[in-house]
Amino acid sequence: MKKRHVQQTFLSIALLGCISMAGLGGCSPKAETAENQTTATPSTEDQAAKGESFGKLKDGTETRLFTLTNKNNLKASFTNYGGRLVSLLVPDKNGKMVDVVVGMADAAAYESATEPYFGATIGRFGNRIAKGKFTLEGKEYSLPINNAPNTLHGGTKGFQYVLWEAQQPNDQTLVLTYLSKDMEEGFPGNLTTKVTYTLTNDNELKMEYEATTDKATVVNLTNHAFFNLNGEGRGDILGHVLQVNAETYTPVDATLIPTGKIEPVANTPFDFRKPTAIGARINAQNEQLKNGKGYDHNFVLNQNQGTGLNKAATVVGDKSGIVMEVSTQEPGLQFYSGNFMQSKNTFKSGSKDDFRTAFCLETQHFPDAPNQPSFPSTVLKPGETYKTSSVYKFTVQQ
Repeated sequence: MKKRHVQQTFLSIALLGCISMAGLGGCSPKAETAENQTTATPSTEDQAAKGESFGKLKDGTETRLFTLTNKNNLKASFTNYGGRLVSLLVPDKNGKMVDVVVGMADAAAYESATEPYFGATIGRFGNRIAKGKFTLEGKEYSLPINNAPNTLHGGTKGFQYVLWEAQQPNDQTLVLTYLSKDMEEGFPGNLTTKVTYTLTNDNELKMEYEATTDKATVVNLTNHAFFNLNGEGRGDILGHVLQVNAETYTPVDATLIPTGKIEPVANTPFDFRKPTAIGARINAQNEQLKNGKGYDHNFVLNQNQGTGLNKAATVVGDKSGIVMEVSTQEPGLQFYSGNFMQSKNTFKSGSKDDFRTAFCLETQHFPDAPNQPSFPSTVLKPGETYKTSSVYKFTVQQ
């Protein structure tokens, strides 16, 4: 069997990761030093088992909210509805706690939102699959078309709309599990998925993904947090300064499916090798920006030698001074500049999801990989284990 390395974003609130196939060698991040290890205190039994109420869905299902807290008083809140990151409180340059993740006030608001993916754990397959079809081991599979003419983020009822089993073993860790049954949304195999979210004492949000299957399938898991490092409701993100560790990217057609080419970012609006304001070139006359209505593209991350996490990106909030460093072992990073936000949804702060008031940095394998043989493989077979981590780390710039 071939060795598979699935790289995913080190959300340095740490999305720390490594994708490996069991029995194939895989990859394993370097061990953490003692001072970097999480020293979490046990939660109460009620917290660990139940969290707190996050309201009911339309069918009457009760949802829960779980809050992680580290020794520096950072707080990350998740709901088991869609495995969503609801809020993330980190200190700004003045020591004020700022919620850098946009989100909704309760589960019902997520269920009815016109944007399905706010904060969600994405699966089975992050990003787009062309025309909702792929062939695996000689058999063609058809998926729901939910982003015409393509399938996006796992189909009509992707992982963002399922209720995950949740356990909070301590104040800094949340474990989510979900069984995606054979042919759910058209994907083959019973896929057992586990996602572990950890808020470390180094102010990292670590995201670790695992999956196994009983039939050959394709898997590409990620998290779809929408960030505004100045705070939810604090205006657009065009002044945020972004640096991406990528010499190349995958250009797309008019439906946002990769053309199959890998092209240099040099001399294009996609060159974020040096820190650059997101809005500096977002309105440039460029076919790729026209296709995405802004940035909605996969960057091919530069790879480190060895098995450690790769630096993917760094973003600085221009008003808050909050710095977010993203690290991962995933090969790609999708940068989305909030181009389809249309002021149709109300966030927990009372603000609207106005145009480009949040951005996403999704660690991933490349879009449409099942149909692009030259891209890193996303195939998972029985007897193998998909395992990857990403980290999002938060500091401040004075």
